[in-house]
Amino acid sequence: MDLHQFDLNLLVALDALLTERNVTHAGERVNLGQSAMSGTLARLRRLFHDRLLVTVGRRLVLTPLAQELVDPVREILRLARSAVATKTHFNPATSTHHFSIAASDYATTILLADILRDVKFKAPGITFELLPIGRRAVEDIEAGRLDFLILPERYVSRVHPTERLFEDTYTCVVWSGNQTGYESMPVEQFMNLGHVIVRFGEADAPNWDEQFLRQLKHRRRAEVTAPGFDMAPHLVVGTDRIALLTTRLAVKYAELLPLRLVPFPVRIPPLVEVLQWHKAYNQNSAHTWLRTQIKEVASRMPSPAGAVKSSAAVPRRGQVKRTGPRTAGRAARRRKPR
Repeated sequence: MDLHQFDLNLLVALDALLTERNVTHAGERVNLGQSAMSGTLARLRRLFHDRLLVTVGRRLVLTPLAQELVDPVREILRLARSAVATKTHFNPATSTHHFSIAASDYATTILLADILRDVKFKAPGITFELLPIGRRAVEDIEAGRLDFLILPERYVSRVHPTERLFEDTYTCVVWSGNQTGYESMPVEQFMNLGHVIVRFGEADAPNWDEQFLRQLKHRRRAEVTAPGFDMAPHLVVGTDRIALLTTRLAVKYAELLPLRLVPFPVRIPPLVEVLQWHKAYNQNSAHTWLRTQIKEVASRMPSPAGAVKSSAAVPRRGQVKRTGPRTAGRAARRRKPR
């Protein structure tokens, strides 16, 4: 191959094609139209003397050569991005650095929104792109295309470094006009209520709380399935539905909507959210600075322990103990920052 005919933009396009295995989607990733991306694929085929992607049925699959190129191309681009991003001195007050962060709407609501406000005052020139969590986010961290990933600890890669951010428990929200007597309700009856359940990502994958309940052979009756945590509180207002949320999010929405909090009758292990980045960025000054900002904001988050009675306090035989929304709100506000 004549390397004089090969430039970095072609390598970026090749990486997109090898990852997406779809000309249209690859073009969207690198901001090229389908026609331009098809022309780029034709050029790559000539350079490599290989088809790279071939049609099998209704989909494109990688040729053996293309499969061998996946990791080397990804590593070359990661090294190039790391080299470009490395600076001897980082001044947040004058920097125009751009960060990409993948996080759920839950993490964005209770943590990232505060971080972005803080950073705006300290580094007004820095920009951010917030992305959803999914297969692409995990692959983009591995390839060095994504700066940070915020997700539950159980889902992180063991290859790259992580920083523990915060822990959260679970509680339920119901409409304040809902007078259902949850205090004496058996677990089976509670599960058979009309639930709003959150599922997102590829293949409508269940969240950690749903996976845990399935392990215990508990199944909630899903009356409404929503693609985001922030939707769930709105979907119970004016109804007799119930939604299981992380406690921090439940408390936040109880202050904004006519909701009350009730404990869940099954003890679910706490959710631990972590920050992850590619190991190549460990010494990058811009990354180090933002990691410090994120950890500082996370350390100031109030504990959810005082917001509502935890599920550990639920009486035996599966009954739910009463916890008033006003008491929960006052407890959360009294809690001093750590």
